[in-house]
Amino acid sequence: MIKRLLFLLAITLGLSQIEAQNYDFGKVSKSELQEKFHPKDSSASAAILYRKEEIVYNFNQNLGFVQERSVQVRIKIYTEDGFEWANKKVYLYRGNSSVKENVKGLKGYTFNIEGGKVKKDKLKGSAVFEEEISENYSAESFILPNVKVGSVLEYTYTVTSTSPIIDDVNLQFSVPTNKLDVKIATPQFYSFNRFLNPKAIFTASIKESTKQKNINTGPSSSATRSDNTTGGSFGSNSTDYVETIVSINEVDIPALTAESFFGNINNYKAKLSMELAAFVNANGVVTKSFTSTWDKVSKTIYESENFGRQLDKSSFFKDDLNALTEGVEDDFQKAFIVENLVKSKVKWNGTYGKYAQKGIRTAYKEGEGNVGDINLLVTAMLRSQGVNANPVLVSTRNNGFPLFPTREGFNYVVCMVVSGDSYMLIDATELYSTNNVLPQRVLNWKGRLLNKDGSSRWVNLESNKKSTESAMLNITLNEDLSATGKVRQNITSYSALNYRKKYTNVSEEDHIKALEANKGDLVISELNFENDKDIIKPVRVSYSYELTDAVDDIGGNLYFTPMLFLGTKESPFKLTERNYPIDFVIPFEDKYLVNIALPEGYKVESLPETLAIEFKGGESKFVYIAKMNGKYLQLKVELEVNNPYVSPADYASFKAFFEKTVEKQAEQIVLTKA
Repeated sequence: MIKRLLFLLAITLGLSQIEAQNYDFGKVSKSELQEKFHPKDSSASAAILYRKEEIVYNFNQNLGFVQERSVQVRIKIYTEDGFEWANKKVYLYRGNSSVKENVKGLKGYTFNIEGGKVKKDKLKGSAVFEEEISENYSAESFILPNVKVGSVLEYTYTVTSTSPIIDDVNLQFSVPTNKLDVKIATPQFYSFNRFLNPKAIFTASIKESTKQKNINTGPSSSATRSDNTTGGSFGSNSTDYVETIVSINEVDIPALTAESFFGNINNYKAKLSMELAAFVNANGVVTKSFTSTWDKVSKTIYESENFGRQLDKSSFFKDDLNALTEGVEDDFQKAFIVENLVKSKVKWNGTYGKYAQKGIRTAYKEGEGNVGDINLLVTAMLRSQGVNANPVLVSTRNNGFPLFPTREGFNYVVCMVVSGDSYMLIDATELYSTNNVLPQRVLNWKGRLLNKDGSSRWVNLESNKKSTESAMLNITLNEDLSATGKVRQNITSYSALNYRKKYTNVSEEDHIKALEANKGDLVISELNFENDKDIIKPVRVSYSYELTDAVDDIGGNLYFTPMLFLGTKESPFKLTERNYPIDFVIPFEDKYLVNIALPEGYKVESLPETLAIEFKGGESKFVYIAKMNGKYLQLKVELEVNNPYVSPADYASFKAFFEKTVEKQAEQIVLTKA
């Protein structure tokens, strides 16, 4: 009996050793390669089998403490959609000449099973390259080789930085994570505040411990860093200090999955932010405090050579501007003139940035610049005309919203003009934007207004201006069961901006193809696109159409959907429950007026019932009204979304509301012989 128990115990221990996951770099198992789908998320295109991120500070005699951020990642590919995980960018800060960031120890492999054996392909130097990302960042990019469905990818690298600042540590990704290990060890000479993203659904558990450490500083070293900050003053060759260790060890982290009308995914990602609060010397005395307020952050940015000092430069554009504004007294009219002058003179190079990259003078001369160059130029021009114009710092939607006061939280700037009780927001990088119609990339809750007197405050960036798309649809039903007629559309505000961006400078043929796409046997002709470049006026679009599959003849009765190709075919809100809010970005209204000429010898069997419904006290409304007017059937359909933000708690009721609007638009009308 004892021998049998020992035998069974040996087998059990052996199986546990076989099944135990080995996360050492390069130790990919056959079981990982043979896995066909993720056991807890079968829809996943890939999964992070293991991610390890470790941040430590090592002392250097010349540089002081140098940050080393080591990353090891193992990824399983389930479908072709997961191939994107073979492409990686490691971002490096270049915004300060005294901060040096580099990548070292980059290694990568792709593992596959071939002929029953594990085969690995090594990342080659030719697949590693550098690229410029923005005025402050570059990236070392690499592409792992021979990626197939079923592959396991693994890479590791270390980023060294002379900056004590710790970039956000992501704890959640767009695919599930099986195991995550994070360790951040900071010396007592750097004091940090910690923040977890309060909007995230997944919350990590943080453990903290301390460890006694010792450094050899050399004779009477001050440990002065290369960026002229002092980690501490040391009077002997050897200094003891305390290291604070923050650890996160999690398993089975769910994917951060994008949902329809989701907004910016980064706003809801689980992440750990470390705010550098102070430098502390060996005796525990704070030598320099970084804990700040938004007023201090704003003042620091404003006083920069590439920001506030740009606003005092005016001589180089005075002649051009004065010729256009002579006799103009209204501030908003001046703003309109300046905005259009800058748009005509300076092309946006596609680069974000709150600071002027070239300087407004050079950008004006060369005819190209980044966001800072262009919108600070607008502000400087308006101030030279006596207009109350000030810059507004923005964090774009894809940048998220800063959790604590920091200069790095903003990556964009726009201009705000105030006159009396009214204001205007201007972004001259967007060719087709106009009065308070900013590009959607900018509409991220609030921006920080920096006044000329040094004060600052938050201002709302979200638009209260409703975008309207009105369409008149005339329908003639023909004997061959086709429908012909005319469509006339009137489009305003953000919808007009988006339409212009999509179709201005596009050929008529391509414009028609885009309108016909995914609309059955629709053929469009006689397209007319008005006010494509006159941004003050609404966009007007009209065209003739023929839809050959518009009507079904069943037993002599005619069945058709009166909205034809303009109606919403299905609801984008499929989930039973939703973790994140619906974000339409802007309030909008869709209005349709349909006139249907009944064919000779037919009548409507019964008029569709009128429907008028609301969501949450009028935050959204839907109206559907049908009536007969002689031989014409007239239809009025309106969908109004007054509050573009729907919380997860209200998702179920909004989903039901929206499904009713779709069902009503899809409702068929039956014609019988008179």
